[in-house]
Order: sequence, then C-alpha cells, then structure tokens
Amino acid sequence: MPTRLPNLLVNGSGGIAVGMATNIPPHNLNEVVDACLHLLRNPEATIDELMEIVPAPDFPTAGIIYGINGVKDGYRTGRGKVVMRAKCHFEDIDKGQRQAIIVDELPYQVNKKTLQERMAELVHEKKIEGISHIQDESDKSGMRLVIELKRGEVPEVVLNNLYKQTQLQDTFGMNMVALVDGQPKLCNLKDLIEVFLQHRREVVTRRTVFNLRKARERGHVLEGLAVALANIDDFIAIIRNAPTPPVAKVELMAKPWDSKLVREMLTRSRADGGVINADDYRPDGLEKSLGMGSDGLYRLSETQAQEILQMRLQRLTGLEQDKIVAEYKEVMAEIEDLLDILAKAERVSTIIGEELSAIKTEFGQTKKGARRSLVEHSSFDLSTEDLITPTDMVVTLSHSGYIKSQPLSEYRAQKRGGRGKQATATKEDDWVDQLFIANTHDYILCFSNRGRLYWLKVWEVPQGSRGSRGRPIVNMFPLQDGEKINVVLPLTGDKRSFPADQYVFMATSMGTVKKTALDEFNNPRKGGIIAVNLDDGDYLIGAALTDGQHDVMLFSDGGKAVRFDENDVRPLGRQARGVRGMTLEDGQSVIAMLVAEDEQQSVLTATENGYGKRTSITEYTRHGRGTKGMIAITQSERNGKVVAATLVHADDEIMLITDKGVLVRTRVSEIRELGRATQGVTLIGLDEGSKLSGLQRIVENDANPTDGEAAAEEEHGGNT
Repeated sequence: MPTRLPNLLVNGSGGIAVGMATNIPPHNLNEVVDACLHLLRNPEATIDELMEIVPAPDFPTAGIIYGINGVKDGYRTGRGKVVMRAKCHFEDIDKGQRQAIIVDELPYQVNKKTLQERMAELVHEKKIEGISHIQDESDKSGMRLVIELKRGEVPEVVLNNLYKQTQLQDTFGMNMVALVDGQPKLCNLKDLIEVFLQHRREVVTRRTVFNLRKARERGHVLEGLAVALANIDDFIAIIRNAPTPPVAKVELMAKPWDSKLVREMLTRSRADGGVINADDYRPDGLEKSLGMGSDGLYRLSETQAQEILQMRLQRLTGLEQDKIVAEYKEVMAEIEDLLDILAKAERVSTIIGEELSAIKTEFGQTKKGARRSLVEHSSFDLSTEDLITPTDMVVTLSHSGYIKSQPLSEYRAQKRGGRGKQATATKEDDWVDQLFIANTHDYILCFSNRGRLYWLKVWEVPQGSRGSRGRPIVNMFPLQDGEKINVVLPLTGDKRSFPADQYVFMATSMGTVKKTALDEFNNPRKGGIIAVNLDDGDYLIGAALTDGQHDVMLFSDGGKAVRFDENDVRPLGRQARGVRGMTLEDGQSVIAMLVAEDEQQSVLTATENGYGKRTSITEYTRHGRGTKGMIAITQSERNGKVVAATLVHADDEIMLITDKGVLVRTRVSEIRELGRATQGVTLIGLDEGSKLSGLQRIVENDANPTDGEAAAEEEHGGNT
C-alpha cells in the first residue's frame, strides 16, 4: 500500500509463519520520521547515527526501557531484546507508618490481571516477603495498582524482587524479519528505513507517471478547445451547416487549424533554457498525424472534436474563454513540472521529505506525538547491593560449611583475656573455621580446600544474628563431597578489574606454593574453576593478592616458619601444581601463609591453648624457599600446636575465635612483643575442652570506648 510513513516501525508487527517469525516493536512517529529524513539526505549514514535519532522503541503502554544494549544489538543485527520495566513510585500510608508501591505504567503486552494474580501467588508461596495487600485502583483517569507493604519493609528492596520475579520487568524479543522483494529477510534499522524510502520512491514515481498521463489527456482536450476558440466563427459555420453531429465531427477533423496560443505553448522555451518537445505533451496512443504538424497547423483528434461539439454556448463568453486559456497554460506547466520530477531523482527525494515532514507536523506535534516510554541509558541489574548503605561486615565460615555475615559495628573492643561474645551458634562438633572482614560492595574470591575457585560478592552472603548458624555454603556453590571453602580473598579498588600485573599467591598444607596472574581468574564459571592442582592428601591453606614485590612467609603447626622472596616462584598457569615452598617433618603441615608488607609489622602467632605472642618481622630473616625454616614460637605442652599466624601493627585490633563459636575482639598493643624462641602470653580465656581455632586482623577500627566504658569492662572482668 502507498503509505507515507513506515508503519512497520511506527506500529510494529508480530507473527508466526511457516518456518519463520517476526517481532518488531512499535516506535515513536517523530523519531522515525526524523531518521527517514536523515537517511534521505545522507544515504551513507551509519546505523549508529540513526540510533542517535531513534534511541529505542516507544511503547503505547509507556513504561521504562531499562538499558539499551539489547536494543542496540537489535538495531544493528535485527535480533536483540528490549528490557521493559513498569513505572512505579512510593507513597506513605497509615499516617506514614507504612509505605506502598504504586504501579502507574506497565510493560508492553503485560496483562494487569495476570500480573496481579502472579504477585499474589508469590506472596502466598513466601517467595516474596514484605507485601501485605495488593489492590487495583485503576479508573478512567489512569492505571493505579497499589502494593501495600508491611511495617518496616524497604520499598526499594521489595520492588527489586518484584522486578526479578514478575512481569513488572519483562523482555520484548526483537526479531525484525520482513518480506523484502518477496523474500523474508532479517533487517537492521537502516535496512528497514532504506526499504521504506525505496518504496516511497517507487510510489512517488508511479504517482507522477499517473498524474502525467491524466494531465496530458486533460491538456489535449484543452488544446482542442483553445484551437476552437481561436477559430470560433469557422467552427460555428461548420457545425451549423452540417446535417448531423457525426458529419460535423468529420469536417472539423478534416481541416487543419491555426492557433497562435497553441503554437506558442508548444514551441516556447523552457524555464531551464531548453526547448519544448511537443511530443512530451501528447497523450499516450495519439496518432502522429494529429496535433501540431510541421507546418504549424493543428489537426484535431476525435476526442477533441467531440469535446468541441459538446461545448456549451456559455463558454464562448470572454470570461469563460479566459478560463479555458488559463487552465490550458496551467496544465502545460503541470506537465512540465511532472516531467522534471521524473527526470531528477533529487526532486523525488524532496517530495518524499516534504510529505514526511507534513505527517510529522500533522500528527507528531501534539501531546500524543511525544515519546511515552522513558529510556534509561545507563542501566544495570539492580541488586540488594545497590539499595543498602556500604557496611563493613564480619563474614564467618564454620568447619561444617555454614556461612553468614554480621555488621562489624555489633562488636566492641575488650581487654585481653576477656570471655568475649558468641559470634555464631554452632552444632555439636562444629566450630568457626574462617573469619573475614569486608565491605558489602566488595568482591571476594572463594577458594576451596580442593584448590577450586568460586566467585562471590559480600552482599550475597546471607546476613544473620550472633545466635544464628548461617546458611550452608553448599547452597551457594556446587561443592563436591568433602569440599569446603576455607579461604576468601577480597578484590577491592583497582583489583576488581583483574589486572595482569597482580598475582594470587597460594600455599598448600604440604608446603607447595604457587603464583598465578590475577587476570587468569577473571572469568569464573558457576561450577567453579581450577585455581591449583593438588596432590593426593594435600589441600589449600592460604591465598593472598600480591604485586610480585613482597616476601612470603609460611608457618607450620610445629612452630617453624620460612621467609622467602616471592620472585623465587615464577608465575604458573591455573592448572599447574606449583613448587616446593617449605620442607616439613613427618606429621607436620603448613597452617598459615603471610605476605610481608613492610618491616614495621609484627607477626602474631597463636596456639590452640589460647597462648600467643607478637614478634617483629625483622627477626624472621629471608632464606631460600624449600627449607625447613626457623623457630616462630616455642612448642610446649602448655601451648599445644600452632593454629594461626598473621601480620599486625601495634595499633591494630584482632578477632580471636574458638571452636565453640566464641568471638573476642582485642587490641594488638595489649599483647607483649617477644622474641621468636619464646612461648608467649595468654590471648584468650578458654573454657575447658575448647580450643582456639583462628584469629583475624581488623582492617578498620571502630571508635575507641570512653573511659567510663573501659572502667565498666575492667570492673566486670571484660565480660560485657
């Protein structure tokens, strides 16, 4: 059909045929017309230029187009996806004690009743928490779906869950297949506009040819009338003396006639300086012998003679004669203009552009012509992380694999030897195995004892109270039998981009070490990836981020330590086994790996019976890797095995954790600095049968307690 605008884009289309389907979204009329005009004037325009004019589809149900990456794919290749979101706002209800989510606009092709029923199902199945009531308050003034929340619920979090689990966020799959020259073709944005403009050129050309044919026919009739007016007396005499009309017609056609007006019109110069070709004004099928001859005389056709015979006498008045002459000149000018259009492609382009602009002026300048769907260009997958304030969290991992997080602010500093708070509830024969301090917005690399790496963000760790056990980590990663996460490593700041000049340094219980470039871990899979290949019976005990310029220290449970330059270990691939880092005696194993940062640090060692000490790092001299090492803390029956070692400064605070789930936070300055070959002092008071399982340095301290708080702690034996 000779449409004046690309309905395929403006109104969209969708359907399934034999072996093919199409799904084209609707677009804004103004934007589509502007894109057509741009491509009409700049045939070499790129798809990106057109996308600046048509940024995204425009749905009649409005809503929000959430991100344009998928839209750009659709415009560039013909296939893509449009992520649509409902437009919502929040209102206070119950005098400000509760809030409600008000849905004002829905995504395209989403049924409101079906959506409401789906929400009710999710609330009933407890898959979405925090919703107390859903009510449709839509009327003739517009749509209004009210989702009332329970007291204390954060509306952003509930709305985000609704986006993820209902059609409040939906996807329109772009599949722009169209019939081009009778063949199905997957078209990009430029293809669709080019085909439309090509169609418009054909329509304008065929319309011009049709108008030219009609103008020539009308001009031919007027030409005969002009000849008759120039010879009116002779014409009247022939008609009056003829016995019948057919005889009169024959006599009029038999005689050549002279007409100054017709001769001038058919022999004049054109406006562009050329000479008129009389044949251009002849109607199709007219015999060569008729019309203006080479002698300058005019011979009438049967059509012209018939029109003359049927002409009324009133047309012989001066005014009517002037009208005939004026109309004849007008038709001749029209024919000349139509011929010019057919001869010049730029004239066709101008006409197409004018008609498109006229449509935009008529239909696009009103309120209805404005874009309805809001486009959010810089979109991202909104998660809980984006809805909460960045917070420092204590992440704990129990020996049986229960993980949880708690705000660091829940713990207060205590005096050395205090009984501490309960950090987590544990089952019988379970204890907290790993403790980590990180921000909710940080990335962490989770290394398992089998040398596999899993990717996680701190906000994904379930938050619990001090008395809760947490969530089994097997529900967060597809761990194998006997596999558990035992090391978590933060990726903060510039390390989030996995730079190649940073390394992950790993150590195993049998004394093997390995260094791998960080960029080799930038694409973890859901099922985890190999970080280090292990020998039978070996397991990963530590991992750290380095820049290749540090010393590495390994500590065994036999109280020995070895320090060497990390450049003694060359970078290896992910699946390599590593090299010898420490030689162990029978029955011993490596329990800690530390990366020395500066010579002002101390090494804090702790034993299973709650004793420990800090020793200046300068006392640990550098040796080659693979040696048995030097004494780190003297072993005795009082101390027991070494269970932990970490690097600290005097103004740091540490957290000590027992196998019964008791957590104690204390200042490093309260622990005396001693030499390597000593037994240490009491770090934590242990109940009978409990053991110290580990310690962790706190990166950032809370505000120190007031003197009154400190005195209260002292009076109650630090057991506050």
